[in-house]
Amino acid sequence: MRAEIVSVGDELLKGQRVNTNAAFMAGALAGIGVAVDRIVACSDREDEIAVVLAESLDRADLVLVTGGLGPTRDDRTRTAVQQLLGRGLELSEEVFAQLEARMKQRGLEVSDSLRDQAMVIEGSHVIPNTKGSAAGMIIPCKERFKNHYLILMPGVPSEMRAMMELTVIPYFTALSSSVIRHSPIKTLGIGESKLAGMIVDIEDRLPEGTTLAYLPHAAGVNLMISTIGRERDRVDCDNRSVVEAIVSMTGKFIYATSEVTLEETIGGMLSARGMTVAVAESCTGGLVASRLTDVPGSSDYFLQGFVVYSNEAKEKTLGVPRETIETFGAVSEKVARAMAMGCLEKSGADFALSTTGIAGPSGGSPEKPVGMLCLAIAKKTSGILLSKTLMMHGDRELNKLRFSEAVLGELWQCLRNG
Repeated sequence: MRAEIVSVGDELLKGQRVNTNAAFMAGALAGIGVAVDRIVACSDREDEIAVVLAESLDRADLVLVTGGLGPTRDDRTRTAVQQLLGRGLELSEEVFAQLEARMKQRGLEVSDSLRDQAMVIEGSHVIPNTKGSAAGMIIPCKERFKNHYLILMPGVPSEMRAMMELTVIPYFTALSSSVIRHSPIKTLGIGESKLAGMIVDIEDRLPEGTTLAYLPHAAGVNLMISTIGRERDRVDCDNRSVVEAIVSMTGKFIYATSEVTLEETIGGMLSARGMTVAVAESCTGGLVASRLTDVPGSSDYFLQGFVVYSNEAKEKTLGVPRETIETFGAVSEKVARAMAMGCLEKSGADFALSTTGIAGPSGGSPEKPVGMLCLAIAKKTSGILLSKTLMMHGDRELNKLRFSEAVLGELWQCLRNG
């Protein structure tokens, strides 16, 4: 089975909202062996919705639509589908009873607009809305559209997700005869072109039904190995063989072959060793600490963080010598090393990380340009393990993200190398 996703809403086309619904639906469908071929966003105009849905229904077995089912005038999806399929509306007694009971619990009367939310297109399989009012619909489109299915859901993410999990996925699991396996490979310290060059022979010999996608992001590049077929054992075997081949070829750059973050990986390594970490940050402004503590259970290994943005804070809080700052500048490996050692002493952690740099857009010079990062890592039993100066390119937000990725990547390498 092949699917297309249509997201309805002018706000998507104007850039006022990010289309997170489509990403969730694509992932959920992949879990039951349904591949998504297209994701389309269209306006709230009825004629445009009808044209887009007709095109998608001609191609795809399933067309999933979010948005345009609410009670306001810009919610026109249901009307557009009525016109496209030539069907009327009927009251879903089950949905209406649920809405009526919900209103009575709140001491409210059922309004005409709320009753309208229980009206569904004739011939629909109703998708109950456990998080809101507008009913969803699974509509068999019969011969006109090759017996393909149209699935209508609200655009509110919580409502859509509940419908997908409780109704849509179970409904189509029984109809899907395919299996899809997605395996991520997450890398550090290697660019897209170099990575592609290392695995070109593997990519040239991919098993039938297997694809390899490069997923560059702000701090690096990941891979996604996808395999589709009818036999689960064959799909799993083919997918695993490609992952293992890539790991064998590029393993020193790979920190995960599952959907975990770098900070989760580091947290697992620290926990396994019974070790702790603290951070001293200038240019990253607490971002490293934030990322490490985004992981549930991070209190087991994260002790504390120091944000020492000014020279005075570096001196007073961490004991960085004033003469070191005056001689080498706040953005220097000497200061980064002093920050790491001060953090180690103040926190008592096993590892201390430090960052000092120039995120931009101002503050740079020919000798120390915007994007310059100095970092250091110290260990309780060994003192300074490393210090580095790196150059990044980006705006302030992107530089801060890359700075944080760099120092966490160095910690990962330290832990990986024992």
